[in-house]
Amino acid sequence: MSAPHTDVEQVEAANTAFYEAMERGDFEELSSLWLMPTDLGVDEEYHDPADTGVVSCVHPGWPVLTGRAEVLRSYALIMANTDYIQFFLTDVHVSVTGDTALVTCTENILSGGPAPQDGAELGPLLGQLVVATNVFRRTPTGWKLWSHHASPVLTETDEEDENGQDGVNGVNPDDDPLL
Repeated sequence: MSAPHTDVEQVEAANTAFYEAMERGDFEELSSLWLMPTDLGVDEEYHDPADTGVVSCVHPGWPVLTGRAEVLRSYALIMANTDYIQFFLTDVHVSVTGDTALVTCTENILSGGPAPQDGAELGPLLGQLVVATNVFRRTPTGWKLWSHHASPVLTETDEEDENGQDGVNGVNPDDDPLL
């Protein structure tokens, strides 16, 4: 396979590397993919890193995480508590403008938690559908993640919840609240 030559191909490769590092549980590789102030030519001794290139992350159901240390800590926690994870990316769209790139995609996630006490190799596998937006910045060493925002896709359900309400969280997407 040849090396990527266009900006779009390079961003696609960086995006793929991000998800592959997560699947392997390779924290060092994942860390290297996130933007650092020095990637932008900022000397951290003389400039507040919060002033330029602050990274941010929103995991499904989490509050906004800002700053490289806080974002990377979240990935360390996820990796430490996830025995298995695999991403099947669909609906991938890449847009590049200057030194900034935007990737939108659907993460079809298959994951497994810790094994039950009976000695099974993995805990039960769970599927989840998440939409994500990844923002990259061009650096002298390649494209680096600036922001990752992931949100669960709510699915319709025919079942009632424990309160007897239809839909997700008691909200039926077919009901028009303005009527």
